[in-house]
Amino acid sequence: MARRKKAPAHENHERWLISYADFITLLFAFFVVMFASSQADKGRAAEVSESVRKALEGEKLKTVLQVLWGGSVNNVGKGNAMMRGPGGAQKAPEEKKEQKLAELLPSLKVLSDELKKEIDSGRIRISMEQRGLVVSFNQAALFPSGEDAIDESSDESLEKVAAAIEKMPNPVRLEGHTDAVPINTSRFHSNWELSAARSIAVMELLNRFGVPRERMSIAGYADVAPVASNDTEEGRAKNRRVDIVILNEQGMVGEPSKLLPEPDKPAGAPQK
Repeated sequence: MARRKKAPAHENHERWLISYADFITLLFAFFVVMFASSQADKGRAAEVSESVRKALEGEKLKTVLQVLWGGSVNNVGKGNAMMRGPGGAQKAPEEKKEQKLAELLPSLKVLSDELKKEIDSGRIRISMEQRGLVVSFNQAALFPSGEDAIDESSDESLEKVAAAIEKMPNPVRLEGHTDAVPINTSRFHSNWELSAARSIAVMELLNRFGVPRERMSIAGYADVAPVASNDTEEGRAKNRRVDIVILNEQGMVGEPSKLLPEPDKPAGAPQK
């Protein structure tokens, strides 16, 4: 009896789906790994780098940095590859440390307590703004109308501010402001000259109380930066002021680099 032949198996035309599914899975895994790498803990990496820098020195430091970061190292032991990767153009930890400025909130509290009498009387206003700690003296608290000579009765208040400034490395900007009423005297031909002259007068007095000149800058804004309306006498009185601004990092934007605190030089070091 003859055997019946088996029917030929149908060819599977969907085998490609297996390979395609494997490919999609691998591709997904690849993107997961890439995403995880981009979210690496940059702060932790910076801590490791700083620890290595402190533990090693000289040629040994150069070798280790080359291994860790995969870049060349210059003659002071800083690798150019430290600036690469997801962190982008970030500053090295040591550079950030050198430019770190003092926290201003404690100074705000101290000055608010020490100048409470002047604040309550309306002669001084203290506030924390985006650019830093602002101690605002109204014109009546410092100057006679239309003049730039500081009244001696204000010396005590300015001396307290100077003492607070001396305890921190932050640069200070002195900003003079006027109201919108034009001035034209034999000494001051415009509000610009008056506002700048008053800033300089405050700078000279703070310097007398111990604040180095190189830590200060002056600015005259005339009537272009009012804090109140110039349509009323009350508003104009608020606009006539000198602001002592203890700058934070954001306030430092745009300031000349010479205002950055410099590290103490050893005795006998040559002066620039």
